[in-house]
Amino acid sequence: MKRPPEAALDLTLSRLPSPLGEILLVTDSAGAVRALDFHDFEDRMRRLLARHYPRFSLTSGDAPQTVRQALDAYFAGDPAALDRLTVATGGTGFQRSIWRALRGIPAGQTSTYGRLAVAIDSPKAVRAVGLANGANPIALIVPCHRVIGASGALTGYAGGLERKRWLLEHEARHAVRSAA
Repeated sequence: MKRPPEAALDLTLSRLPSPLGEILLVTDSAGAVRALDFHDFEDRMRRLLARHYPRFSLTSGDAPQTVRQALDAYFAGDPAALDRLTVATGGTGFQRSIWRALRGIPAGQTSTYGRLAVAIDSPKAVRAVGLANGANPIALIVPCHRVIGASGALTGYAGGLERKRWLLEHEARHAVRSAA
């Protein structure tokens, strides 16, 4: 028996200012974040949405106030503000497990693909962890920028290495302040 096609997912695209340039924020009707990227990576964001959701509509509008406030608080120096946001992603079960593990990396700290692979009980899946990290549709909130190379070097980041450096420095500076 053939399943009926899924209904189209109604999504809202908001454009918000940030110290790193305009942010593209996609939320669903329940207020969950479905995607977040930077304005210069809009094509990438749209490709990821299409890969994760076979049917969706994307309409310009305002993001929920709670999401906007959390992003404002994050950039104002509360690195934990994004931890309280609800996210909903497509992706495979493996990808979602990596994205959950990414949310477990505290602000001001970093991890590696190898440590993430161990954290999800798949120590040999380092390369797959890297691919899942790169397919993360929700920048900042699912903090893929907190993953660095095993040597401690900054590694690729879809938003660009300068943004990654800025985010890590911002979080380290404010995580120390909020822990004191």
